[in-house]
Amino acid sequence: MSKDETPLVVTPAWLAANLGADDAVRVLDGSWHLPPLGRDPAAEFLEAHIPGAAFFDIDGICDPDSSLPHMLPSPRLFGRSVSALGVGNDSHVVAYDTVGLYSVARVWWMFRVFGHERVSILAGGLPRWRAEGHPVESGEPAIAPGSFTAGAADDTLVRSFEQVRATLGTDSAQIVDARAAARFTGEDPGPRPDLPRGHIPGSRNVPFDAVLDDDDATLGDAAAIRRAFADAGVDPARPVIATCGSGITACTLALALAAIGAEEVAVYDGSWSDWGSRADAPVESGGPA
Repeated sequence: MSKDETPLVVTPAWLAANLGADDAVRVLDGSWHLPPLGRDPAAEFLEAHIPGAAFFDIDGICDPDSSLPHMLPSPRLFGRSVSALGVGNDSHVVAYDTVGLYSVARVWWMFRVFGHERVSILAGGLPRWRAEGHPVESGEPAIAPGSFTAGAADDTLVRSFEQVRATLGTDSAQIVDARAAARFTGEDPGPRPDLPRGHIPGSRNVPFDAVLDDDDATLGDAAAIRRAFADAGVDPARPVIATCGSGITACTLALALAAIGAEEVAVYDGSWSDWGSRADAPVESGGPA
């Protein structure tokens, strides 16, 4: 399979057929959960994971000098980290999580930021893999190191606080928030009560699960994805900046937009964890105008 043919999503049946048959396939568990849930994704990985998978620690493969959660690391740190997971520049990375499609899009996005296009999402994640009767294994896997050199971060895929603030009051980009509606409007304080309630002024709300198929937490079909954005007043043909609580589910919106061919989509890496912590950042509450 060439780079140009790498599918955005692969099925468990595809992965089962290619595991062991294609040495380029490297499987990564990119599970992450909100801190209040008290779940330990690394421990859950040791209990059960797809054979041959390695654990991609979203909270560990990040900028160690940032006070914000899981901000993008340097290219050098990213390359060193994924090399230790057995990934090389020729690898076809297949990433999944233990929910279905929640945090795994962050892994997909990070690889794309550092220039690696051969990355796919496993449809339905570990739950669908197990439901279809495929095996799991437990314990610490033996991983042969790979050799991955990351490219410079693609600045068309990432936005900073200053860049997002510069769009306010302009038509240069649509800011789309992936958080639940009650967190967007400010009715719900969210999992980080030290941050203010509300959203970035002028942003639109497309909760990340609005682009998923309710049956098995896979991406919805193209028509459903387009409808979710259209209902929020978002035009995928125009530039989009995706945001959320801390840059996790914003990547799910970026994935969904990629699935329908949107070309100008960036993620606000710091998201509300960054915006809400700044005294000079304006905040809006209630529904969009």
